[in-house]
Amino acid sequence: MNYIVFDIETTDTLPYLNEKTVPTLDIAILGAYNSKTKKYTSYTAEELVNFWPLIEETDALIGFNSDTFDIPLLNKYYPGDLTDMKSIDLLSDVYKSLGRRIRLNNLAEATLGEGKSSHGLIAIEWWQKGEVDKVRDYCLQDVKITKDLFEYAKKHGIIKWKDLTDIKDIKIDTSAWEITDGGSVTQTLGL
Repeated sequence: MNYIVFDIETTDTLPYLNEKTVPTLDIAILGAYNSKTKKYTSYTAEELVNFWPLIEETDALIGFNSDTFDIPLLNKYYPGDLTDMKSIDLLSDVYKSLGRRIRLNNLAEATLGEGKSSHGLIAIEWWQKGEVDKVRDYCLQDVKITKDLFEYAKKHGIIKWKDLTDIKDIKIDTSAWEITDGGSVTQTLGL
């Protein structure tokens, strides 16, 4: 299966985020990992035209909180409908198994032994100060962590989390992850 792991940083934030307000935000940077090329890339909103061919050749989009944040926001820019594509949202899988949401940093530290370098609100400050390279680096680090968590879960069927002082396993059902449904889209390739 060819997949794209991605994450989005925004130019601003809102006091209350939900499915209606997420698309009112604007993309600062989109970071991506392409399993076909084994390369990491990043795009500003103006550069997204270069990202469309990559997602249109993939079998699945993989992210963390991507079904409720990244995909709805990216759909604002995409000429088609990304909800027609196969999506694997690690946070959604964690919630299905555990019944609660766990931060990416918590999962990364417990599972991979490494955490995030910062957080999204700092990335917004960097963007607003014109520190675009810092935002790119931060976003791509989140992509790497998400990719590594995905690969760990695929191999072991679990993701770890820290509950106060104990490290616990979260069983992740990966049985449908490798099934391709032919749901790729070709809105910009002219096919």
